[in-house]
Amino acid sequence: MPATTRFAHQMPFGATVLADGSTWFRFHAPAQPEVALVLEPAGTALPMTRRDDGWFELMTDQAPAGTQYRYRLADGMRVPDPASRCQAEDAHGPSVVIDPMDYGWQTGDWQGRPWQETVLYELHTGTFSPEGTFDGILRKLDYLAGIGVTAVELMPVADFPGRRGWGYDGVLLFAPDRAYGSPNDLKRLVDEAHARNLMVFMDVVYNHFGPDGNYLHLYAPDFFTERHHTPWGAAIDFGRRVVRDFYVHNALYWLEEYRFDGLRFDAVHAILDDSERHILTEIAETVHHSISAGREAHLVLENDSNESRFLDRGFGGNAPWYVAQWNDDYHHVQHVLLTGETDGYYRDYADRTIDWLGRVLTEGFAYQGEPSPYRDNAPRGELSAHLPALAFVNFIQNHDQVGNRGYGERLSMLVEPEKLRAAVAIMLLGPGVPLLFMGEEWGCKQPFLYFCDFHGELGEAVRKGRREEFVRFEQFADPKMRETIPDPNADETFATAKLDWPGEADPWAQGWRDYYAGLLGLRHDAIVPRLSGTKPGAGHWQRWNDRALTARWQLNDGSTLILLANLADTPAGGCDQPDGLLIFETHPGLAEAAARGTLPAWSVAWFVEGPPPQA
Repeated sequence: MPATTRFAHQMPFGATVLADGSTWFRFHAPAQPEVALVLEPAGTALPMTRRDDGWFELMTDQAPAGTQYRYRLADGMRVPDPASRCQAEDAHGPSVVIDPMDYGWQTGDWQGRPWQETVLYELHTGTFSPEGTFDGILRKLDYLAGIGVTAVELMPVADFPGRRGWGYDGVLLFAPDRAYGSPNDLKRLVDEAHARNLMVFMDVVYNHFGPDGNYLHLYAPDFFTERHHTPWGAAIDFGRRVVRDFYVHNALYWLEEYRFDGLRFDAVHAILDDSERHILTEIAETVHHSISAGREAHLVLENDSNESRFLDRGFGGNAPWYVAQWNDDYHHVQHVLLTGETDGYYRDYADRTIDWLGRVLTEGFAYQGEPSPYRDNAPRGELSAHLPALAFVNFIQNHDQVGNRGYGERLSMLVEPEKLRAAVAIMLLGPGVPLLFMGEEWGCKQPFLYFCDFHGELGEAVRKGRREEFVRFEQFADPKMRETIPDPNADETFATAKLDWPGEADPWAQGWRDYYAGLLGLRHDAIVPRLSGTKPGAGHWQRWNDRALTARWQLNDGSTLILLANLADTPAGGCDQPDGLLIFETHPGLAEAAARGTLPAWSVAWFVEGPPPQA
């Protein structure tokens, strides 16, 4: 391999630097009679040629890499490039011509890691490190690898207006937000992660654009359709070829030009596409066809509708579309067991909670077509027991489930350590893919709230809308209580979310880090080697108390993974100790207690029956 390797994704739009140093600009503006390329700050305007299909084109040697530019519409309005690779300032400002071949990759031969090795660590770039940048994450990579994380997952970094935001209101989907660093800074982060055998995932948002900084309606209004509506207004029109290409190329761009190992697609239940071939199917099939042979590219969904068809396995158990889905049902069941909260969407899991736990552990979704009380008894979900455990990403905390609480409390602020240790042991040693949320592994007690940077009428609307989201939660039924929910636009809301990293001498943090690291080390040694090719329908469970169960998974190497768990405040009797090797117990002597038919309160034990894992 050469000392460095260079990668670029060839896009049919935006600014493309050619081999001779000239730049080709292509801009879709069917609603505009004329468009000019404006080179800034000088203001030089170069007329673009309009094609019959609404595309405007220009090739020029006046705009080399580093040039700032915008497109001038017929009324004089200047707009950034919707396919901008970089913004000079903010989402409203000029775009920058980027030559992706400027970055030389040190790990150009990286082929990724198999899905069964994945341990995800979700983080927000602006709050994870003191710097709040890509370089700030880079400085923590050795720490993450050291505790057993194998994949860093970035909350969305596509350019959004303002100084701060979660990223889910991005408007320029090809441009990393400048608050976090340059395109090369992001590439260096991925490069350095690969050098440490860490994967990097990107969270992408294809269901809407943010409410500020999206200019598409001015020059390409048919990018949207009134046939469908989403919580954010008119839906994106995925029935149009140009729109589909925009998103297909965005997915390929992050995977090919930035060498991300996977993408997590946000809230795809809000992607409304009645085309014969769903856009999610087209994206997945194009990605798997385009990525070079031998390289791993993992596509993951968030889908509140629990549509298992996107996760179906093909010949040999491979995933032709999406390898897994974030399993909100898993979180909700565990949250009810841990906290006793049953209002809002938690009411769906208030009854027979241990039965729901058995189901999510061994079948994936809790709701597989049953009526959802929270959704006015509308049926939710599709059958999922035919899918392998690896088709589900399981978590007890993430940005949504912490940040969308009224006060942003983490579980470490809500439940006793004994309860939390039990839930962590179930998640990290189960056959599903575990996900941690930044700071979770040291028992962080800082809140993580929703924050943004909107102003004027929009800022007030977001502030009011945020508080109205909690009307259906008993704690906030009183309007006066809703007024106590922190303002998402306030500087202190963002500052509170910024991680205050504990020192090595902090006994609370060090105890939790050791616990997580120990479990992840055990997962790596005793569980992961058995997971390759795990067959669908391999899980079974049995309840032997109102808050206790046994779960079993037949693994592909002929072994059986067994969980015994009592998630009650009192000891539970009636269990049978499995035959097999005890690999973990939350309480010393737990296996002996199980042999006598009793498990202590909030206790978990894991066993393996069968041959040792293959080397």
